[in-house]
Amino acid sequence: MLMTRNLAILSLAGALAAVTIPALAQPPADPNRDAFYCDERKLGSWFYCNSEEARRKAREAAQSSAPTAPATERLAAITAQLDELKAKAILDPTSENIVAYIRFQREQLDRASTFADTWSRSIWQNPDLDYTLERPVSTLAKQTWTADRAAQRDTTMADLTQRYGVFYFYSSSCSACRTFSPVMRALSDRYGLEVLAVSMDGGPNEQFPNYVVNSGQYQRMGLQGNAVPALVLFDTQTKRPVPIGYGVMAADEVMQRILYLTQIEPGSDY
Repeated sequence: MLMTRNLAILSLAGALAAVTIPALAQPPADPNRDAFYCDERKLGSWFYCNSEEARRKAREAAQSSAPTAPATERLAAITAQLDELKAKAILDPTSENIVAYIRFQREQLDRASTFADTWSRSIWQNPDLDYTLERPVSTLAKQTWTADRAAQRDTTMADLTQRYGVFYFYSSSCSACRTFSPVMRALSDRYGLEVLAVSMDGGPNEQFPNYVVNSGQYQRMGLQGNAVPALVLFDTQTKRPVPIGYGVMAADEVMQRILYLTQIEPGSDY
């Protein structure tokens, strides 16, 4: 009886040994997968150990499961991670650390490039946002804008005599005044601009022989200190002085300042 049972067990064991268990289906090997880096060292995505599809799904899963943080926090986190990877690569310059830093940096450069490209496209399609329409930067457009501004400036200067006069404060001992006086004389002659030269030290002026000596006009015009040369527009309608500036100025600069002070609202040209 015992022998019969033992023979049955041996027969069952032999039958089981003869059964072939099919091997589990294995995914096709990735030809770009490096067994040393991916399996032994387990470096993951940084060495493309995971397929692009797997990485994409992992990113989507992480984004869908994680609560959306404010954009400022996300940007700060990116900056912090970039700084951390950089510091780690500098302090421990292994190939892995450097590659990790470079890859992350490239991701951020790509993001910045996309932002810059989209910015440009948005400006092109929204003229109200295009500052170059007001202040051109291209050569041809800038030439046109400059010519238009020069014409506007000349018109302003030609109309100036109907409302404004100019106080020109100088000193006979001032070398800068001797340089600037001919500039004011030329502007006066060209546009018929009424210029009253005021001597701060009582000395004469070759360009403006009909000068007057300062008797408080400097302070009443709203000027500070005794700096010369100094220019002030005087509005005959409002009886209000409009200081133009101090020091030696070219004729174009004088006209430009007058244009801004009399015709252009603050902030509208910038």
